[in-house]
Amino acid sequence: MSYLVNSLGHIQLNVVDVDALVRESRDILGLRVTREEAGSVWLSSNGRMAELVLHEADENSIRSLGFEAVSEAAVAEAASRVADAGCRLAATDPSLDCCVAGMRFVTPQGHTFELHSPVATEIYNVRHATTGMSPLRIDHVNITSPEPVETRAQMERIMGMRLSERMVDDGLSWMRGANRLHHILGIVRGDTGLHHYSWEVAEFSDYCKLGDRLDTIEKNFVWGPGRHRPGDNTFAYYVDSCGAMVECAGGMALINDDDRYEPNVITALKRPDNVRVMNVWGEPAPAPWLAHKFPWAAPAK
Repeated sequence: MSYLVNSLGHIQLNVVDVDALVRESRDILGLRVTREEAGSVWLSSNGRMAELVLHEADENSIRSLGFEAVSEAAVAEAASRVADAGCRLAATDPSLDCCVAGMRFVTPQGHTFELHSPVATEIYNVRHATTGMSPLRIDHVNITSPEPVETRAQMERIMGMRLSERMVDDGLSWMRGANRLHHILGIVRGDTGLHHYSWEVAEFSDYCKLGDRLDTIEKNFVWGPGRHRPGDNTFAYYVDSCGAMVECAGGMALINDDDRYEPNVITALKRPDNVRVMNVWGEPAPAPWLAHKFPWAAPAK
């Protein structure tokens, strides 16, 4: 099956205190505000119009998750597959007006996903003055699902994603798009929600800057810096002001032999055998990282 999705496009969050998260995203991450209007704020780390979209709400939750299609035609093709995959087509237009085409669908597990044409981008306006860490781009997300195998099948059937790696019990799996990075989506067994969203860093020294910036607001890393075995990327995690977990990651593996690649199956699932499976440098995932939960908003009718 051919890819219909290229990469992660954007994340939309419902947020109780939008101002606090905007301030933290500017000062700590180094994002810039690209649009402010009644009830919502758009932020970006580069020349794209939107990567993180915040909506004022009475709860903190993930509203929807957008993936960037390989073409406008791919959006229509994906929409035609939604019903056969057992999901509900919720809209046939993009939720953001910086995209030409888009469609949204809701899964039986309660996730709202969007596939949209590329977000409008100014390639000569990627840098901006900031005191924050300044990531390169939003790059992947890990969601939670009570039925991870079914969610994985939906991503395969509707968007043409491919499996890169999984645990033998399917408790965690990683899927890639046409950009061939090891994963743009991770699926974790759990109640429907978001585990973390991730920004790509340029250099390992960026973690030093991030840690120091977090210290100025009396926060610290939940886990890391370290290096994951799946994806081979470096990582560090913290929890943002609305309670969502944020990862900064760098150097994710590229799957060059895409058509011949066989997904790796991880069989070591318990400590101490699984510690270096998840972190090459040996620091095990701490309890707050393992137990973290962030809810998915109830789908629109």
